[in-house]
Amino acid sequence: MTEGQSASLSAAEVERLINGDHNDPFAVLGPHSDPDGDGLQVRVLLPGATAVDLLHSETSDCLLSLQPVHPAGLFEGYLEGRQQPFAYRLRASWGPAQAVLHDPYRFPACLAPEQLYYLAEGTEEFAWRLLGANTRVVDGVAGVLFAVWAPNARRVSVVGDFNDWNGCRHPMRLHPSSGVWELFIPELPDGTLYKYEILGPRGVLLPLKADPYARGMQHPPQTASRVVAEGAFQWGDGAWLERRAANHAVAQPISIYEVHAGSWRRREAEGNRYLSYLEMAEELLPYVREQGFTHIQLMPVSEYPFDGSWGYQPLGLYAPSIRFGTPDEFRRFVDTCHAEGIGVLLDWVPGHFPTDPHGLGRFDGTALYEHADRRQGFHPDWNTLIYNYGRGEVVSYLISNANYWLEEFHLDGLRVDAVASMLYLDYSRREGEWIANLHGGRENLEAITLLKEVNRRIYARHPGVLMVAEESTAWPGVSQPVDSGGLGFGFKWNMGWMNDSLRYMERDPVHRRFHHDEMTFGIVYAWDENFVLPLSHDEVVHGKRSLLFKMPGDDWQQFANLRAFLAFMWGYPGKKLLFMGGEFAQRREWNHDRGLDWHLLEEPAHRGVQQLVRDLNAVYRSLAALHRHDCEDGGFNWLQANQRDLSVFAWLRWGGEGQPPVLVIANFTPRVHHGYCVGAPLSGWYEECINSDASAYGGSGQGNLGGAQTLPQPADGQPCSLQLTVPPLATLILVHRPDR
Repeated sequence: MTEGQSASLSAAEVERLINGDHNDPFAVLGPHSDPDGDGLQVRVLLPGATAVDLLHSETSDCLLSLQPVHPAGLFEGYLEGRQQPFAYRLRASWGPAQAVLHDPYRFPACLAPEQLYYLAEGTEEFAWRLLGANTRVVDGVAGVLFAVWAPNARRVSVVGDFNDWNGCRHPMRLHPSSGVWELFIPELPDGTLYKYEILGPRGVLLPLKADPYARGMQHPPQTASRVVAEGAFQWGDGAWLERRAANHAVAQPISIYEVHAGSWRRREAEGNRYLSYLEMAEELLPYVREQGFTHIQLMPVSEYPFDGSWGYQPLGLYAPSIRFGTPDEFRRFVDTCHAEGIGVLLDWVPGHFPTDPHGLGRFDGTALYEHADRRQGFHPDWNTLIYNYGRGEVVSYLISNANYWLEEFHLDGLRVDAVASMLYLDYSRREGEWIANLHGGRENLEAITLLKEVNRRIYARHPGVLMVAEESTAWPGVSQPVDSGGLGFGFKWNMGWMNDSLRYMERDPVHRRFHHDEMTFGIVYAWDENFVLPLSHDEVVHGKRSLLFKMPGDDWQQFANLRAFLAFMWGYPGKKLLFMGGEFAQRREWNHDRGLDWHLLEEPAHRGVQQLVRDLNAVYRSLAALHRHDCEDGGFNWLQANQRDLSVFAWLRWGGEGQPPVLVIANFTPRVHHGYCVGAPLSGWYEECINSDASAYGGSGQGNLGGAQTLPQPADGQPCSLQLTVPPLATLILVHRPDR
């Protein structure tokens, strides 16, 4: 061959290349040594280009003008005297317009097969560092390494504004052993929009796909993925992380404020826009601290296409939602929370994903992330797809994602959504609509293995975080360690307590005596798990009414019932969770399109509930008896569990040696009980630290003038007793003060 001479490609191969049907572009594009000569063949595909020159990388001297092979933009040339690939650049002309660029096809593969082994095995914990769009420097050139798992595709290309969304411009290299495609594209800036163009196994071009590992996405309803450059965020939360494990022990007070980032507060004067992550750090965080909560739990912020899903149908599992700001701004929010002593939990959704065409569904033209059989792969409740938990790459995707949020954003734990739907193969399915496991049972063995593995790995890598299960059945050992036969969560939502107690509170007081067991039964199983008592967003939507309007009676009675119930909850064993708005008695149901009704705080009754929650958090955190034995027997005993006709409940909480006992008494009728006798374990003064009927909270002001002195008469199995005024529709919390 002589310099400039065209090499021969078969017409069929040329057609495959320019038509985007070539599954091995690196075999024909870029530099190739000539085995029969002393030269280097260079071939370039630049759709629409009219001329292409090969330039010296450092001097920009023209080494060779490539010859057109096909009018679609295929050029090639031959350099004699060079047998090894070398650094060069291309000067391409599109008519009068010119650009100098690097050739992606001159760079070597960046992913070695051994790196992808653990991904396929299902044990990779850092998959986002292999797949997705990762900024890299290769051969001294900065760029972005794109990598995506699509084992059944005939061709995968990266498309974006940088190549006019033309899939013929940047087809990717396949690693056949793993089914991962990769391509390093030089000099792409931070924020570059991109998707994957995939030719399915039958030669059908699929809808453009967002990157499953994208760390940023366009603002919905736009759907492109976004390159997010690896930054150097300066964390300042080292001290928080060092003491986190101690703060999260089951004996510590944990009081969680559940927040939907899009509707806690809105800027109504600015088009009803969301608060940003930075604005939440300025406004939400001080409020949470003032109210005395220990943690914020965010409903999902991993990117989701439909606002009405509240984030529970995520499509960008690795992308903090751009609705509220950039990933680094989310980091700043978390860092600021930690600086103020507030932990941050995140709702995590590994149970299902939406069917949007740009999402994970039939990602490479086949059922890849989901089961192919709808009896396992489709969720009838939510019209979503279910992950294939038996596929190693899917397991690595999910394990890595759990690790990602804790590793990259320093989150303090994950609340795992809809665990019950993962555990049971027949969840929400009729007979014949589900497939039994290999033992003929209904348990989803693969999902169980995944949950155990996620918890095992997360606790090993991030000691002291909180892994919390929203699990609504009696599955045993949800919060027991994996090596003890449990699922390995740290805590479980107590859905039984929530359902029973709300059902009781909704009843007219005249009927409550017939349903007394709804408030006492929970103690029977209170220490079977490490429980969180949840009053979550699910209880104040879809016609269920707000907490306030669940309560019976007139306006005053509704407020009194709510105050009594909240104080009952804070005195009851279990960590606490309250959805935003409940702390000031939001009247209407929660609406994700509106901010909370903060104007209600102009009314004393609403301010009273807010002050009560603030005081409840304060006593909960300060009195060991109210939190130390939340999750173990020995710190609770009934004083009066059978006062059905009076609808009165009384119990003791113990904090251990040297800690004063606490007495809780609740009256769920409108009747005041004067001189009411209740047992006390120690003689002396009992300070009334909470009276939900106090005038300051909007109550009638009935009470005990700050406390009561014991009498020597035994009662309720205790050596002495108290004679108390028990207010109407109210809960009292009294603590023993021996030195008074």
